Amino acid sequence: MLLVCPAGNLPGLTAAIDAGADAVYLGFRDQTNARAFPGLNFSDEDLRSGIAYAHARGRKVYVALNTYPGPSRLGQWQTAVDRAAESGADAIIAADAGVLAYATREHPQLDRHLSVQGSATTQAALRWYHEHFGIRRAVLPRVLSVQQVERVCERSPVPLEVFAFGSLCIMVEGRCQLSSYVTGQSPNRHGVCSPASFVRWQDEADGSRSVRLNSVLLDVYAPGEAAGYPTVCKGRFAVGGEVFHALEEPTSLNTLPLLPRLQAAGVTALKIEGRQRSRAYVAAVTAVWRKAIDQLQRDPADWHARAEWNATLAAHAEGHQTTLGPYHRSWH
Repeated sequence: MLLVCPAGNLPGLTAAIDAGADAVYLGFRDQTNARAFPGLNFSDEDLRSGIAYAHARGRKVYVALNTYPGPSRLGQWQTAVDRAAESGADAIIAADAGVLAYATREHPQLDRHLSVQGSATTQAALRWYHEHFGIRRAVLPRVLSVQQVERVCERSPVPLEVFAFGSLCIMVEGRCQLSSYVTGQSPNRHGVCSPASFVRWQDEADGSRSVRLNSVLLDVYAPGEAAGYPTVCKGRFAVGGEVFHALEEPTSLNTLPLLPRLQAAGVTALKIEGRQRSRAYVAAVTAVWRKAIDQLQRDPADWHARAEWNATLAAHAEGHQTTLGPYHRSWH
């Protein structure tokens, strides 16, 4: 199995490569990717430098063009495809059919991966994308149970990639109606959940700290309490006289216990979430998964999730960790 890791910037890319990533995925500094935070992502010069660094070590670079442009902005996404191809990227990760069609026509030598935003969950859907756009890989949505992943792998016409570790969302792969409702912008169209321009922090007289998104109060943190990035789904709200995480508690996906099963199913690549996270996060998480995959390859009969691996992942998780929900549903 290949290990595909996040690169939010050039230092993140080098950290991932040095820690053992087989490939990194990244985006440009615009809304063509779903992590369009200020200060994040790559210029053309950074991309060329990152590709050179990765290729010199036998690794690959994928450019995420995984948002939906809409009719008035398609040209910007087409230009982004050109930029990726001209920089020497190994593949693009896209969801929009128009973007995929353009890449197929204008840059047939550039591999095309179907983004998780494409929400292809069946053999028929994967075959359609393969026949029309020649996709070389597809990233499966996290709405599937592990049993469903196994069944899709059995008949998929293309290699499959699944998310292995990182933050979870209650929405379907970036289609955030909550962010859109509060700010008018959502990840699958504008490239960012809870845009930073709408975030307002305020220190209160009692020492606490409040955070609002476009005037909507999302949370109040006690003095010294750790505060995560403010997203609507993970805020605390007053409901029925109680204040709690009414929609979802901060939680990270961790499929490490399922690693042998995912390999047996025929999963081609494991994806680590977190282009918005620090270089330290990328280095630590990548190193754990590199060790786990390598150990499974060397001695599958004696493989188990080591305590030190889980401790490192827990230290870098967003809240508690789970394999429940995305991979342990028993749907049929």
